[in-house]
Amino acid sequence: MESFAYKTPQSVAEAVQLATGEAKLIAGGQSLLPSMKLGLAAPSALIDLGRIADLRTIKVETGQVTIGAMATHASVAESAAVKAAIPALAELAANIGDRQVRNRGTLGGSLANNDPAACYPSAVLGLGAMIHTDRRTIAADDFFKGLYETALDEGELITSVSFPIPKRAKYIKFKQPASRFSLVGVFVSQGPAGTRVAVTGAGAGVFRVKALEDKLATHWAPESCAGVTVSADGLNSDLHGSAAYRAALIPVLTQRAVAAS
Repeated sequence: MESFAYKTPQSVAEAVQLATGEAKLIAGGQSLLPSMKLGLAAPSALIDLGRIADLRTIKVETGQVTIGAMATHASVAESAAVKAAIPALAELAANIGDRQVRNRGTLGGSLANNDPAACYPSAVLGLGAMIHTDRRTIAADDFFKGLYETALDEGELITSVSFPIPKRAKYIKFKQPASRFSLVGVFVSQGPAGTRVAVTGAGAGVFRVKALEDKLATHWAPESCAGVTVSADGLNSDLHGSAAYRAALIPVLTQRAVAAS
């Protein structure tokens, strides 16, 4: 790796001030550090967000759970408040990667990176969450733009995410055994943001499936998904599964998620 400066800001304002030029914000480092080791990223400085206590809070307010961007996957999974309010979200966090990844990776880092097979984007889109930054609030439907692309501007920092508490929700992941990333992951919910079906791992980024949402909005039951087909156009195809295979998995996993919700 090339040499770089290392900064440890104590506040969001200080972090934003330091994040200029070729400097990069770093949360858990689960994506950025491997990229640096491979020579795919060479920031002039790393701005470590780990010492900003305000970014690690988890709180339940009226009708919503707000989680700080630097909350680790492990802390979300172990949070009694999250388990009580949105069990599906705690369960999702508990099954990300392995124990080492869960103790380093963060909610904000996952969303800012927007890996096409990451689990958290499906929960954010599947619950109709709001992403708060140092500048504004962005609705989940407007946040994810494509392969590793989000609505964040250069230097914009995610501070927290607010999840509306649903009536029911569930996440089912068909994972690649070695990496534990999703070949296809489906998050379903029914609540303040309506009926939602969000899919990760199948395409270039997380997306909703309107045909399944319409059926479940009429009748929330596994059998409502029967007969719904999802187009394979634009879906991923690799040695783990073809686009057609992933398309066929989506309604199957949706049925299982609804049955378990």
